[in-house]
Amino acid sequence: MTEKHLSSQFDSELNGVSSRVMELGGMVESQIHKAVYALSQFDADAADRVMETEHRVNTMEMEIDRDLSSIIARRQPTARDLRLLIAISKTTANLERVGDEANKIARMVKSIIESGSARTLPSTEIRIAADLASGLLRKALDAFARLDTAAAVSILKEDDLIDQEFDGFVRKLVTYMMEDPRTISASLDLLFLAKAIERIGDHSKNIAEFIIYIVKGEDVRHTSMEEIESALQ
Repeated sequence: MTEKHLSSQFDSELNGVSSRVMELGGMVESQIHKAVYALSQFDADAADRVMETEHRVNTMEMEIDRDLSSIIARRQPTARDLRLLIAISKTTANLERVGDEANKIARMVKSIIESGSARTLPSTEIRIAADLASGLLRKALDAFARLDTAAAVSILKEDDLIDQEFDGFVRKLVTYMMEDPRTISASLDLLFLAKAIERIGDHSKNIAEFIIYIVKGEDVRHTSMEEIESALQ
């Protein structure tokens, strides 16, 4: 993932912390897959397994952050090395937040099951969005491991699809609640669940932006797609 440095120990430390980020990413991915399964099957046990992983994710995020602080203090990196460490720190924070969103999904699934409305609510679209969000995170982690800016741009574009799914689902859910007010409580749970899925897409998009920051030294947040593509040419 990183270029060779004059200090082989520094190089080893960078590779080590990068590997830990990929490990954290795999753990969070697993959380999402279990959460999507819990949603598709309305499976309370699967939802419980998602929530059981939260402590491990939080602990690993803190450990990586501690290691990064130690590397920066001891090595005083500059230029691209410093950008890489900053981006790793931000990526780790975003992965931890993805884990939080997976946990929210699991809690909402359990709430919907307990309400007794699980089988009557419209959930096909939200499952599609969940699969899109899960796939986007996988692509973001792969692109981060390779520092692939072309893949990063693709991820930025794909996040729009998740936003469109979310907007369409909200409109449908509002109509559904108006037609059957008895499902308002469970429908609101489903709405919060949909928002959590949208946020997973947003965090994946953030990771893609960090890739461009590492490679080009440009902060592309709040930048149009045309400007981003022009900067990468």
